[in-house]
Amino acid sequence: MPSATPSPSGSRIVLGVAGGIAAYKAVEVLRRLMDVGFHVTPLMTREATRFVGPTTFSALASEPVRIDLFDSTDHPIPHTHLGQSAELIVVVPATAHLIARMAAGLADDLLSATLLASRAPILLCPAMHTEMWEQPSVQENLATLRRRGVMVLEPVSGRLAGGDEGAGRLVEPESIVEMVERIVAGYRGALSGRHVLVSAGGTREPIDPVRVITNRSSGHQGYALAEVAYRLGARVTLVSAAERGLALDVARGVSVRRVESAAQMREAMLEAAPSADAIVMAAAVSDYSLVPAAQKIKRSSSRLELSLDAAPDVLEALVAARRPHQVIVGFAAETQDVLDNARQKLARKRVDMLVANDVSAVGAGFEGPTNEVVILGADGSVHELSRRSKEAVAYEILTRVASLLAQGAA
Repeated sequence: MPSATPSPSGSRIVLGVAGGIAAYKAVEVLRRLMDVGFHVTPLMTREATRFVGPTTFSALASEPVRIDLFDSTDHPIPHTHLGQSAELIVVVPATAHLIARMAAGLADDLLSATLLASRAPILLCPAMHTEMWEQPSVQENLATLRRRGVMVLEPVSGRLAGGDEGAGRLVEPESIVEMVERIVAGYRGALSGRHVLVSAGGTREPIDPVRVITNRSSGHQGYALAEVAYRLGARVTLVSAAERGLALDVARGVSVRRVESAAQMREAMLEAAPSADAIVMAAAVSDYSLVPAAQKIKRSSSRLELSLDAAPDVLEALVAARRPHQVIVGFAAETQDVLDNARQKLARKRVDMLVANDVSAVGAGFEGPTNEVVILGADGSVHELSRRSKEAVAYEILTRVASLLAQGAA
């Protein structure tokens, strides 16, 4: 995580201002951003102009404030132009309404269209009344945005509009500017500056040049982990045993190494492990392998016997070779006594966390888009996650990984 204050050197910041009473504080954020040398383009929603006059922002910013999607005089497609040129988009305040529109992918005004048309980092600074902030819908929308890589500077407790007190007060302008400077310096989230190694898919042990022994793992959960880790700022290496024909994809910034057998998985993981801050062993590695026949085995009788030997234990090898403060996460696919079996595996494998699921349960097994897991920590903690998308499960796992890494660095 960068700690030194960067030299902005004219970095282009889009400052979005949504329609909440805290919009007046965006003026101070703008002034501070200008003072440290950023080039700031303010965008206001129509609702925001009810709280602060556009002239105030135009007078202080690097260029005039923009409000309407269709009245641009200097560019025919203002939202794509702004989205492509921005090095960071920061929204002060981010209202519940704007957060919901972002989560839904709506683009019905200049600010929301610019947010959708940009690949730049996005920082949301929410502000709203406590009752709104604590609404499950607001928190679920923020969780969705976080999984997509959006950074959130959460509000604090304090005096609110109307004389109320509680959570929801916009964080102070100096804290917002400090976070902007960190993001410009390279910070992208809780795993920024970390190297995360992820395995995915089910390994395949050859019987002969035609046949293999394998399992039902599709690799979807491992790919979701790699994608979310990348969005949280990590450098990601993915060792994948997933079949090439499956419709699995990850961000272009993820380094992918493809393997097939347990032995190949072990070699690739041990090769990448020394530089990894965290290892997430999501792949379903074959427990047994055999010496394959050089040629296709012809059917000659009603019975074929195969001699199977224990395959390399990849997780055990990684734990044995781990370096100080390296976080290792194991997985356990179970069909009965999930919690008891998971506890035994956690103790036996000596990992920092173990993620277990009942693969026989509806909506929690292989191939599907959802999962339902229990996360066990070496500290004795147990977190049960109800059925949700595999992307959401990945976020919960990696949030805990980031916390463990931070504790190790302290």
